[in-house]
Amino acid sequence: MQKIDLIQKPFAVTGRNAIFLVQELGRMALFLSSGFFHIFSRPFQVEKIVTQVHFIGMKSVLLICLTGGFTGMVLGLQGYYTLVKFGAVGMLGPAVGLTLVRELGPVLTAIMITGRAGSAIAAEIGIMRISEQIDALKTMDINPVRFLFSPRLAAALISFPLLTAIFNTVGIFGGFLTGSLLLGVSPGVYFAHMSTDISMADIYGGFIKSFCFAVLVITISCYQGYYTHLREEGFGARGVSLSTTSAVVICSVAILAFDYLLTCFLL
Repeated sequence: MQKIDLIQKPFAVTGRNAIFLVQELGRMALFLSSGFFHIFSRPFQVEKIVTQVHFIGMKSVLLICLTGGFTGMVLGLQGYYTLVKFGAVGMLGPAVGLTLVRELGPVLTAIMITGRAGSAIAAEIGIMRISEQIDALKTMDINPVRFLFSPRLAAALISFPLLTAIFNTVGIFGGFLTGSLLLGVSPGVYFAHMSTDISMADIYGGFIKSFCFAVLVITISCYQGYYTHLREEGFGARGVSLSTTSAVVICSVAILAFDYLLTCFLL
């Protein structure tokens, strides 16, 4: 009998985890669909959306500029020493631009916003949950998903593409500073090749990724905070800390995984 239990235990654990994963994905899908529907329901929450655009977008601009600038400078430096071996230094501009526009721009922007805004959102909503503020909203017949999630989702859909564009622009000029001013690549060659080799399809692909990452980051962050009370590992302050950590980790992994999937479809 003991041998049978030892054989069955791995299958039981696997099945339990699979059921839990399906439940979480189903609950998150319903959470997202409800929040997205309430964006367009009356009365429109314009003031709340503007507030969240300021928090998610405007307060992230400096961080995005710093990250984009140094990323572009590193790409310019590494790209130069790679291309010079093949006698293709004139392609430094397109190499930096395509890398930023198609991949690093949307991905690093989303990860930076996850660390700055996603963690704060998960913690804020988690505290509202454990302090019974969300239950109070229900008591007052206010839909908590509409009140807490929908404005943040709408704000993310506005902010992420704009921040991605800022990241790309600053990153391209960062590569120009390293490549042209430091390493001597002609500025005309740097920008001329970039304008001919980067197409609108590349730019559209980067923006499509930014929209998808916006939905991922805000949905996961709000979901983790909203359902803090369901965590088995702990309740109260410990539950909020675990939800915040989970939000950042899951968002980061999901961004990288979906980046691969989107790249497969967009190439």
